[in-house]
Amino acid sequence: MNMPQKQKDIVPMTPTTYMCKTVGNCQIKADVYRPPGGSAPVAAIVYIHGGCLMYGSRRGINPKQLKLYLQSGFAVVSIDYRLAPESKLPAIIEDLEDAFRWIHDSGPSQFMIDPDRVAVVGHSAGGYLALMTGCRVVPRPKAIVSLYGYGDLVGDWYARPDPFYCRQPKVSEEESGRHFKGPVISEPYESRGKDKFYLYCRQNGLWPLEVGGRDPQKDPDFFVPYCPLRNVAADFPPTLLLHGDRDTDVPYEQSALMAEALARNNIEHRLITMAGRGHGFDGAMDDPAVKAAFTDILAFLDAHLGRR
Repeated sequence: MNMPQKQKDIVPMTPTTYMCKTVGNCQIKADVYRPPGGSAPVAAIVYIHGGCLMYGSRRGINPKQLKLYLQSGFAVVSIDYRLAPESKLPAIIEDLEDAFRWIHDSGPSQFMIDPDRVAVVGHSAGGYLALMTGCRVVPRPKAIVSLYGYGDLVGDWYARPDPFYCRQPKVSEEESGRHFKGPVISEPYESRGKDKFYLYCRQNGLWPLEVGGRDPQKDPDFFVPYCPLRNVAADFPPTLLLHGDRDTDVPYEQSALMAEALARNNIEHRLITMAGRGHGFDGAMDDPAVKAAFTDILAFLDAHLGRR
């Protein structure tokens, strides 16, 4: 005989999809997941996907992590944003600001979230965008969790050829799809022609140019408003940083520098160093160290949002 599941174990993993905004022919969407049980307003986690600002979509959230958030009583709002290189930094950050404005204004009535209890979690480029909410989004989120994110867009790690990626087979400009001009998008599509574009950018130190649309050597001031590291102020939210010390994509130093900037400004923060782990370490959710890290993440979110 099958025993009935406990209510907290019955987790609705199918989202309701909403349209956040439309820019020309580009529809920018969000997937909303509600925790099981009840219809009272709940705290919300805004999830921001990674993909070097060039790839990925709202559908990329790890299902095991999603289940943890929902079982903990949080709603999850996974957002899209326009992707580079078809769109540049100003448009991407505009989408970030607009998504949070939409969540704050429409969330209470459309999907029953408490607009005063909103945090943000992001991975890699999503971690960068999560950190950007601390200096661009109004009202500020109550807490930020950045997994292997970055606060500086134009350091040598991104603005010069990268030694790790240069050891990989050389990608030609033609192979990269650099000159293919596709439509403005917020989700990748089949045959986009840019499968090797990020590798090409890293091998040639072109990522800031292709994402920002400006040459960081000739116009460094353009990038300053888009670097969280340079924009930490007294109203920056409490922040939890997690980073592997063997990350070959985003250097561990990026989170260490962000922690130093937060400390200088007396912002509540913590840096969790994932010893021996690389980029995307949280894909191994059965790893005891990763399980412990997510226990810390949930405790951090609970402390700043409160559960139901």
